[in-house]
Amino acid sequence: MEKLFQLSAHKTNIKTEVMAGITTFMTMAYILAVNPGILSATGMPAGGVFTATALSALIATLVMAFLANLPIALAPGMGLNAFFAFTVVLGMGYSWQLALTAVFVEGILFIIMSFFNVREAIINAIPANIKKAVSVGIGLFIAYIGLRNAGIVAFDTPAGVIDGNAVVFDVIPMLGKMGGPALVALIGLALTMVLVALKVKGALLFGILGTTIIGIPFGVTSFGEGFSPFAMPAAPLLFQFDFKAMLSLDFLVVLFTFLFVDIFDTIGTLLGVTTQAKLTNADGSIPRVKQALLADAVGTVAGACLGTSTVTSYIESSAGVAEGGRTGLTSLTTGLLFGVALFFSPLFLIIPAAATAPALILVGFFMLSPVKELDLADPTEAIPAFLTMLMMPLTYSIAEGIVFGILSYVILKVATGKIKQITIVTWIVSIFFLLNLILH
Repeated sequence: MEKLFQLSAHKTNIKTEVMAGITTFMTMAYILAVNPGILSATGMPAGGVFTATALSALIATLVMAFLANLPIALAPGMGLNAFFAFTVVLGMGYSWQLALTAVFVEGILFIIMSFFNVREAIINAIPANIKKAVSVGIGLFIAYIGLRNAGIVAFDTPAGVIDGNAVVFDVIPMLGKMGGPALVALIGLALTMVLVALKVKGALLFGILGTTIIGIPFGVTSFGEGFSPFAMPAAPLLFQFDFKAMLSLDFLVVLFTFLFVDIFDTIGTLLGVTTQAKLTNADGSIPRVKQALLADAVGTVAGACLGTSTVTSYIESSAGVAEGGRTGLTSLTTGLLFGVALFFSPLFLIIPAAATAPALILVGFFMLSPVKELDLADPTEAIPAFLTMLMMPLTYSIAEGIVFGILSYVILKVATGKIKQITIVTWIVSIFFLLNLILH
């Protein structure tokens, strides 16, 4: 283990790394239930999608562990799976086979881009202040996900308002009803906060397990009738591709959307998690970033071949980092647990969102520390960082936060005569972002 993952150089040990890997898995195991639910709306068999989800997460996370030696786990991404199902298939009317083809082509393009360092150049083009802000923004985003998943933050019923010829829906966030899942999550949050304050090793993991148990008498943790922890996996949806419409304009739009969101979600996650773990180099760059991006690309290709939507790096990896995870042994542990989940899916799927919410909320707190390093005296640096942090939770997108940060950075540097601080790659990325906003 020492030779493979350089544990002593990262000031960690096997026990800490394994505990961190388990914690990461527990916070992202929901994808095993959610992804089949979303993709099955297209007519895809839920059992096959479950198998594809677990296998693609296993493959991609093992590549991350052994090639990049980073504590980052991967799985089919939320948001991208919804775009796959509800926009491409149900909205645009394409078959799920064609949507899988777009994911497959995207993955191949990512592998090519990784070898030619295109995505690495994009990461290096992001200004230092925005890189730090990305970590904080992801923290706020992941805390918001936890609050929303548990029902602590809820939304009123959309009310249609006539604005000209259009109906505008005004949905306002509000405090949810403090019963059921929300109450269990709050009790779990109190428990987990105390464990963190007492510096108990594995506080987040114990918080998840404790909250799952607390949820039983509340009916939030449900085993179901005739519960059995063991189940044989269904066959994956192997090589279900349809290349007939590849040259159509709609296909290219779908492909571009998959590319755009995955590139900047992955970049944001890598920046956020490595910054939190203090693994970045002195210049703010990510160690072994080429290998990390390759893991993402390989995972996407493998996922498409198995029958699932785009595989990407998970912000829930922050939970494992908060438990001390610093090397690929953390991601190796998480990956192997996805393999185990193939045969024990009912056991993992009983963990409710209310149990993972406290961990996600506190991870948001752990990721606030880069705020101290932001240069708030210079508005041309501080405002882009602020917009980056603000827009991630409000738009429910890491990518959109980076878009607003980069564009505001370029505008402010040009307006104040500091145009020389903008690199050529930053110019290219900002033009790309501007076109995306115009075509949105």
